[in-house]
Amino acid sequence: MRILGISAFYHDSAAALIEDGRIVAAAQEERFTRKKHDAAFPHNAITYCLAEAGITADGLDHVVFYDKPFLKFERLLETYIALAPRGFGSFKMSIPLWLREKLFQKSLLRDELKSFAEDFSTGRLLFCEHHLSHAASAFYPSPFESAAVLTMDGVGEWATTSAAMGDGNRLEIFQEIHFPHSLGLLYSAATYYTGFKVNSGEYKVMGLAPYGEPKYAKLILDHLIDLKPDGSFRLDMSYFDYCTGFTMTNDRFAELFGQSVRSPDQLLTQFHMDVAASIQSVLDEAVLRLTRSLAKQTGSRNLCLAGGVALNCVANGKVLRDGSFDNIWIQPAAGDAGGAVGAALTAYHTFKGQPRKPNGADGMSGSYLGPSFAQAEIERRLAAAGARFAVFDEAAMIDATAHALANEKAVGWFQGRMEFGPRSLGARSILGDPRSPGMQKNLNLKVKFRESFRPFAPAVLREDVSNWFDLGSDSPYMLIVADVRQDKHRQMSPNEQALFGIDKLNVARSEIPAVTHVDYSARIQTVHRETNPLFHQLLSRFKALTGCPVLVNTSFNVRGEPIVCTPEDAFRCFMGNELDLLVVGNCVLWKSEQDAALKQECSSAFELD
Repeated sequence: MRILGISAFYHDSAAALIEDGRIVAAAQEERFTRKKHDAAFPHNAITYCLAEAGITADGLDHVVFYDKPFLKFERLLETYIALAPRGFGSFKMSIPLWLREKLFQKSLLRDELKSFAEDFSTGRLLFCEHHLSHAASAFYPSPFESAAVLTMDGVGEWATTSAAMGDGNRLEIFQEIHFPHSLGLLYSAATYYTGFKVNSGEYKVMGLAPYGEPKYAKLILDHLIDLKPDGSFRLDMSYFDYCTGFTMTNDRFAELFGQSVRSPDQLLTQFHMDVAASIQSVLDEAVLRLTRSLAKQTGSRNLCLAGGVALNCVANGKVLRDGSFDNIWIQPAAGDAGGAVGAALTAYHTFKGQPRKPNGADGMSGSYLGPSFAQAEIERRLAAAGARFAVFDEAAMIDATAHALANEKAVGWFQGRMEFGPRSLGARSILGDPRSPGMQKNLNLKVKFRESFRPFAPAVLREDVSNWFDLGSDSPYMLIVADVRQDKHRQMSPNEQALFGIDKLNVARSEIPAVTHVDYSARIQTVHRETNPLFHQLLSRFKALTGCPVLVNTSFNVRGEPIVCTPEDAFRCFMGNELDLLVVGNCVLWKSEQDAALKQECSSAFELD
């Protein structure tokens, strides 16, 4: 039985294909179109999924959409009616779009799918509620026979937070909190207020938080959110504008904090850092109360997490350390893209009643579910793009890369199947030496073209994780924050502080300063030989050279661009920034050997972007 799941039309469109319950392929549309967070119907992602499975659309038993448009329209309409006449301007803009397109998504989806199969019938088209899609994406691929499931995001149809219980092939949501009361939207309101882009800048707020103090946490709890002991909550909507307006917050919100909304080009101050620390503190407490309550309600020792809030790895780390659950599994594509996986799995297990047989390993295959390229094709594509490269055997390629990293070179690493979800996990990655005091600033400003405060994640050999971090469990998807072990701590010198470019005294660092945040924390990826043998080999070789089993691992892209998908994408990105080395398959490219004219052309393209 082959089922295609689709998420589309809001943000992060994606497609996923399952075959007899196994996830065969999954990819986000943005990787093909090169439009970050592309919301369009995922033509390219579907084309890839079908090709990976070796079938046409005629071979699909069902296509499943990840939410129910009529319920979403009902929520929109009821909200406008309840708050009328406020919000008439927003109503006037959104309703025509709904009446023209979104309300009739069944017809729109059928028409789009006919481009893949002319006789595609609506009888094969199914719809899954948004939070059920999220919950299914978390539970069904998890290694657990049974588990409690917590989903938290901005909003689906009505639900913003839901609790479910999964057992075998059964999954049932038993509790929900409804719009407009939303942890995701509260965090997005703070994202907007601190000058970052909603639906993409939330992780910047999370990264900024350790530079501040949670001075405004009580203010938030006293005025913005009524948080109950069991984790249930209500927001005071008099401070927000997202129900009926064009912004997340209103003037009353700004008056509460004493400053106006930061514009994106305005310098970040200690005030913004303190706001970030405060909203993170409140989110941590809310999530902890929810998970503790869920553990008591269900009696389960296993927890699965999904929804955009589950990408907050700081909160995830606190849940793990809290101990209310023994085991935690987080869907790596926890946002809307992962809804495509969940919708397909819901159709297979829930709608069709097909059995589920967990074997102790998760079903996401390390999240390596995207396109890959054979060596001969890589060489052909790179040559056509004007690249100058040498071809090594695998052992020599690993050795050359490890030596370059040990010499503090910044390396673009492109191997195997592309990752599904927002994190690069050693298939489409930029790598660096974590021991280098200047690596963080260099990668941020000269390679990624992004804010200097942004932290980088460590990729560490699974067998060595507890020797370097206060973590004894798996974190394969870079979704858990833990501290660097105290025996690895040290203070930065004034010269090192200057290298980091952070105006903060007594900055905390460690033996691996490039991946240690100012509070000694790190967003950890444990690398397993079984799921990514090549990346494991590279880390092992780097350890043999340096004694350090850790590498800086960040996504292979620059600010404003999606993660690279093809060898051409990788070469263009490599030529447009100050990466020293690019490794694509067994092809090794040194920047110094490339055509200077191509470098100028690619650099100019990124400046225009």
